[in-house]
Amino acid sequence: MTYRRRMFLLVLLDSFIVLFAVALAAWVAGPGAGEGPEWLVAMNKEGAAFQGGFFVDAGTLYLFTPLLLLCHHLFFFRYKLYRKAWEYASIGELVMIAKAVGLSFATAGVIQWIVLQRLEPRFLFAAWVIHMLLIGGSRLIWRLIRGGFNRSGGRRKRTLIVGAGSAGTMLARQLMGNPDSELYPVGFVDDDPGKQQLDIMGIPVVGGMGQIAATAGELKIDNIVIAIPSLTKKQLYSIYTECARTRAKTQIIPMLEDLATGRISVTKFRDVQVEDLLGREPVELDIESISGYVTQKVVLVTGAGGSIGSEVCRQISRFLPEKLVLLGHGENSIYAIEMELKEMYRDSSIKFFTEIADLQDSEKMAAVMAAHRPHVVYHAAAHKHVPLMERNPEEAFKNNVLGTLNTARAASRAKVETFVMISTDKAVNPTSVMGATKRVAEMIIQHMDRISATTFVAVRFGNVLGSRGSVIPLFQKQIAKGGPVTVTHPDMVRYFMTIPEASRLVIQAGALARGGEIFVLDMGDPVNITELARNVITMSGYSVEEIGIEYTGIRPGEKLFEEMLKDSETAEQQVYPKIYIGKAEHIYFEEIERIIHEFPGMNSAELKVRLLDLANHVVPAESAKLATV
Repeated sequence: MTYRRRMFLLVLLDSFIVLFAVALAAWVAGPGAGEGPEWLVAMNKEGAAFQGGFFVDAGTLYLFTPLLLLCHHLFFFRYKLYRKAWEYASIGELVMIAKAVGLSFATAGVIQWIVLQRLEPRFLFAAWVIHMLLIGGSRLIWRLIRGGFNRSGGRRKRTLIVGAGSAGTMLARQLMGNPDSELYPVGFVDDDPGKQQLDIMGIPVVGGMGQIAATAGELKIDNIVIAIPSLTKKQLYSIYTECARTRAKTQIIPMLEDLATGRISVTKFRDVQVEDLLGREPVELDIESISGYVTQKVVLVTGAGGSIGSEVCRQISRFLPEKLVLLGHGENSIYAIEMELKEMYRDSSIKFFTEIADLQDSEKMAAVMAAHRPHVVYHAAAHKHVPLMERNPEEAFKNNVLGTLNTARAASRAKVETFVMISTDKAVNPTSVMGATKRVAEMIIQHMDRISATTFVAVRFGNVLGSRGSVIPLFQKQIAKGGPVTVTHPDMVRYFMTIPEASRLVIQAGALARGGEIFVLDMGDPVNITELARNVITMSGYSVEEIGIEYTGIRPGEKLFEEMLKDSETAEQQVYPKIYIGKAEHIYFEEIERIIHEFPGMNSAELKVRLLDLANHVVPAESAKLATV
């Protein structure tokens, strides 16, 4: 129905209501019971009707009726009551109706008093009551006609709403009033005991969060929507764990800030993401300290085409560096991030440069650093796949150790101000070649900080959700093929963080750097990989029974659990919210140089043993004499 047609019908309806209210009030207030509206047919010569001891003047009716009709429409237009969508009406609209009707009667009554010098209070009160009942009733009927047919569930999916607060009730109202929505709410769950056992808009609040699984079975729920936008990550994880026990698909409404700004509607809910289930709040940035060392500076990122390196580039670009150099070995990934950034910041003054280079080429790295003279270097390039590096220890050594040394020395010669290297939790008490090479790379960074004017620091990550080679994309591919999902061991646990979090930590570390530190993020509690697999399966709309989980055994180089800091490294105080600094340990750079020198003649087995011994501080006596940071 068009707006003009809708307004015409409402004006016509209200006009009839005004006339009918006046006529019915005159009959109720004037004639005796059962004698009908005699004033319409039995006017005396003086133009008045008298019945039952109460006088209703015809002149009053002739003046008051058009006055009330005019005032009614004026005030309804004034308060935009003809623009209201009555299918979504609530108490607020009823208050506005009462206000407009009251002002209409008051205005018409005052004018009548001025003109005729008399009022009939009983008649006015009766007319006001009838007017309010008919206007309110007509809007209620309008709402029922427009929205009532949509209240039938039909073939729509039976939906349980978690949270019976303002967001939950708003969501329920919109779902019931939208015939195009495939979801139909049939129940709430809420931990507030004051709401349990009540009905909200005809929908029962059936219990608390602990009863989600039982309720979903009893009510045959197809979908669950978590409608509490202010949830912490820990609370969300707890609720989702309950939801995962059902066969229903679980979704969540947008964040509170998105709802408050009006950018996203309450019905634009999304699937629960794995990063929602880390059980902790994301790490934020100290914008002022970051802008101070990045804005209008030259920044170089190695491994800029990788999942971490590319996100570092995106985040750095927000701070408007003068120049951003994207360095990587794979031309396709470097081209992709270059095109993305140029499109995003085409109206900015940032200059983007690309360099295709191999970290193992020391001359090329020196030339790149000399050409661009960066103020800040983020070293994200590395080989990181544990089983692959176990089979190819030479490549891990060349890229992670020699590549880091070449890049660090080139940065030092180019007088770079700050150099941040990305490391891993696998560098702590390493059992794998990959972890050992990253621990050796940390030693190189700490050694370079001692002998160079450049500030060198390292940042340790846990597993990064969604990065290339991480477990989540593997699970998703296995689920897409119908399963099973493979997990190495039922007790395997890992620390997880998101790609944006990892990138923020890298950037923040540069702002906090004083030299030689190893920064570590407080990543909350480790996540059981089997539980993670279950969550990914249920988030994909399947049950664990449908897909299945298969245990394949621990792979070479893997540990059941990872550590972020060794006991000897642990520092008790946070240097920034959620960020710790590991205490410095022994650096055996002489042994590193010896391995580099002897590397060409080593076989894989010998190289692996030497690297693991060095990373775990089992070194020859002559190397052990070397300095301690």
